[in-house]
Amino acid sequence: MEQTYQYAWIIPFVPLPVPMLIGVGLLLFPTATKNLRRMWAFSSILLLSIVMIFSINLSIQQINSSSIYQYVWSWTINNDFSLEFGYLIDPLTSIMSMLITTVGTMVLIYSDNYMAHDQGYLRFFAYMSFFSTSMLGLVTSSNLVQIYIFWELVGMCSYLLIGFWFTRPLAANACQKAFVTNRVGDFGLLLGILGFYWITGSFEFRDLFEILNKLVSNNEVHSSFVTLCAALLFTGAVAKSAQFPLHVWLPDAMEGPTPISALIHAASMVAAGIFLVARLLPLFIVIPYIMNFISLIGIITVLLGATLALAQKDIKRGLAYSTMSQLGYMMLALGMGSYRSALFHLITHAYCKALLFLGSGSIIHSMETVVGYSPDKSQNMVLMGGLTKHIPITKISFLLGTLSLCGIPPLACFWSKDEIINDSWLYSPIFAIIASTTAGLTAFYMFRIYILTFEGHLNVHFQNYSGKQNTPFYSISLWGKARSKRINKNFSLLTINNSKNAYFFSKNAYRGDENVRNGIQPFINIVHFEKKKSYPFPYESGNTMLFPLLLLGMFTLFIGSLGIPFNQELDILTKWLIPSVNLLHQKLNDSIDWYEFWKDALFSVSIAYFGIFIASFLYKPIYSSFQNLDLINSFVKTGPRRSLGDKIRNSLYNWSYNRAYIDAFYTTSLTGTVKGLAQLTHFVDQRVVDGITNGVGVMSFFVGEGIKYVGGGRISSYLFFYLSCVSIFLLVLGFYFPFF
Repeated sequence: MEQTYQYAWIIPFVPLPVPMLIGVGLLLFPTATKNLRRMWAFSSILLLSIVMIFSINLSIQQINSSSIYQYVWSWTINNDFSLEFGYLIDPLTSIMSMLITTVGTMVLIYSDNYMAHDQGYLRFFAYMSFFSTSMLGLVTSSNLVQIYIFWELVGMCSYLLIGFWFTRPLAANACQKAFVTNRVGDFGLLLGILGFYWITGSFEFRDLFEILNKLVSNNEVHSSFVTLCAALLFTGAVAKSAQFPLHVWLPDAMEGPTPISALIHAASMVAAGIFLVARLLPLFIVIPYIMNFISLIGIITVLLGATLALAQKDIKRGLAYSTMSQLGYMMLALGMGSYRSALFHLITHAYCKALLFLGSGSIIHSMETVVGYSPDKSQNMVLMGGLTKHIPITKISFLLGTLSLCGIPPLACFWSKDEIINDSWLYSPIFAIIASTTAGLTAFYMFRIYILTFEGHLNVHFQNYSGKQNTPFYSISLWGKARSKRINKNFSLLTINNSKNAYFFSKNAYRGDENVRNGIQPFINIVHFEKKKSYPFPYESGNTMLFPLLLLGMFTLFIGSLGIPFNQELDILTKWLIPSVNLLHQKLNDSIDWYEFWKDALFSVSIAYFGIFIASFLYKPIYSSFQNLDLINSFVKTGPRRSLGDKIRNSLYNWSYNRAYIDAFYTTSLTGTVKGLAQLTHFVDQRVVDGITNGVGVMSFFVGEGIKYVGGGRISSYLFFYLSCVSIFLLVLGFYFPFF
């Protein structure tokens, strides 16, 4: 066992050779590297699978031994300053590494098929492998400086992955928005790290916790300054985990490929903020105001994310707001001090949401292959429906994830979410009411997504398509050349001829078709590598996409058993977390009152079923009748007899669909203010600063020009002019200052 811990330092570095070799190969041998692209995908999957096996082994040893292992070595030593690098293996590290590697392996297998027709296939696997390296380095870090380094690398990888289809303006804007928003949190994180180093003189976690605890106990440090530094540290977690008010980047991040959403926006990157708060919880727990602040931000995010998901039409954005809400549950649990509940929900939600995102990717993938179906409609739930008979395996897996997230027993999320809600009743009845209500909203919007996608009849858009519409298509190169071609959608299989500019890493031409995985037309698209078959109806995805769905479905069914206490004995999760809980000086109960448990469970399940019933009542019959929710919305807004209830529903719908107007507020208050200041600065620079300088020059020119005509060469005239000016000056001076 000791030998396994000693070699744990290799965990972050195993996936690293793939992006390095792909980058070198594309620079030096682009043709050969592209011809061997499946080999690179296999290498990425193989190396991450090795790390997955190693992480699972570490997790088993953590459960059996309940130990913490840390190894550090000095990097910089200068007088009293010493910076050490190393790795820390404890329950939190093993949980995060297991989540990253298991979900990451499934996503890479899935991506081989999903990205097969995309021109950036190799670039995608290079980015994903480097992201895995960065995330694994983050969770194994032994001090705050090391965490910050990998924290920034994770942010960079997120920027590259969200903007993967960078020729689309929506994707380019989304990655910039994510980058800027996270920079706000990262700057706060950096200030917090420096503040705590100034207080304690250490970056190491254990030293930091012990020294701060002594200083706070002995009142040797100002409480306001400690609270400020802790709030700054928490700001980094707020941005990374999409908590209010820095949540605005997450729904726009869905512009990246769906496998990216499944990995970094469900199981890994957004969980980094939860990981940071959990890692620093021994520090936060001695500062009561910060714990209250964390729980407050968590409960606001829980409710806001759920309400914003109610009216979304884009299936991935609906899941993104769901992710935001569930991360709020985890943050709420950490703020309440419920360490076990937070990590339990982190585990169950990661597999459940990865299943849902990959399921949505399978839906999008099947919709894009339909003849005459423009890519901008492939994510719009309003234009779906009746997909059950066409993609039954995807439907079953998506239903499993939906039921789990709704909190239906015995699926995974029921156990973890119910535990958080029960803990919230002991912490604050107001928070408990909000958390319970949000559980009903979760069931409502998740079944809304499910019903709009799979139930009813296939949308009329497929059945009555005329095939006469032409849409623009662009072949793009990295060098900026673009050639627009008109494509007739009457053909079931379309190719672009003479696409000599359709290249990315080299100038080799590749043939493409109209089924490009892109966004709203007429934005510029990236051409796929290969031709993609077109069908009259949606079809089920390939086996390499269905296998991860089935495996994640099994996780969703059984992963909740990790935290169920059977026979009044310690459950597996409790055994796993004993070292971390001891560090927090908490005690875990080794028994459970089953009567209280089932009574609370009956309440939460009833709320979930009520949300499911309301969603089924409101959407299923209406959708079958109208076939288009746009007609329903138009009827509600313009109907001749709009009651007060209709107006309220309309207002709530607009509030939810427009993201609570928070983005508009930021655009007006922040972006508009910055633009106004920039314009004012530009005006002052041009008109005032440059104006004064240029004015002095112009005045000198005119004065010089005027004086040269006055000069006549007679000294008496010069003296007369000089004395006249002096006399006038003295008269004026004497008039205003008589004492002179």
